[in-house]
Amino acid sequence: MDRYAFEIFGIQIAWYGIIIASAMFIGALILMKVGKKYGYKEDDILDLVLVVLPSAIVFARLYYVAFEWSYYSQHLNQILAFREGGLAIHGGIIGGLLGGYVVCKVKKLNFGDLADMVAMPLILGQAIGRWGNFINQEAHGGPTDLPWGIMVNGVKVHPTFLYESLWNVLVFGILVFTFKKRKFYGEHFVKYLMLYSVGRFFVEGLRTDSLMMGPLRIAQVVSLVSVLLGAAFIYLARKKGWWKIKETTVESQND
Repeated sequence: MDRYAFEIFGIQIAWYGIIIASAMFIGALILMKVGKKYGYKEDDILDLVLVVLPSAIVFARLYYVAFEWSYYSQHLNQILAFREGGLAIHGGIIGGLLGGYVVCKVKKLNFGDLADMVAMPLILGQAIGRWGNFINQEAHGGPTDLPWGIMVNGVKVHPTFLYESLWNVLVFGILVFTFKKRKFYGEHFVKYLMLYSVGRFFVEGLRTDSLMMGPLRIAQVVSLVSVLLGAAFIYLARKKGWWKIKETTVESQND
């Protein structure tokens, strides 16, 4: 399949970009709907989206560049070449959190509560976005004889983009059905990180294009740390009553 969908004024528009943009748009719509249900103004949610998305994209790129610095240090003009590919979800999460924190601080919004809401459209957007890897024939695994393998350059390989996409859809369902069971603000986002990291840890072990730090796959290290720290954080927050959700919150008034 051609990686480019069409051309406008001599600029080729890639399917990958269309898929990523669609995932962001769908995620933004979901967030606005959920935010409105729990008492947030549409303008506040829109402001959040307009800051979080660009900051997530920039940090996703910078994170990727940082771990491929041996190449980009010799090709500085390629650092901001977003159209050439190279975005890392962990960097995007960091950037999105920083951007979201600034917006919440300025507008005096509940950062933990909104982070919990963002977790659901975020993981769904990741599930959709992975199909851009299929179009580009990237982020795949090594050779396999399994019937659902895909052909890349004449070799049948693991469709790791599919594995991760399916796992992310499952995580989305879990987050949707457990949202009202959270005990403190921020718990749902931590659960998102943990659940996503479990799937990413195993999928990353099959991939052939992982970002590396010496012999270590960066995504696996980050995933393992996320699970361990997330579990410890939830345990301590519940035990000590940090950011506890009370019955008098906007959320309970709308239930």
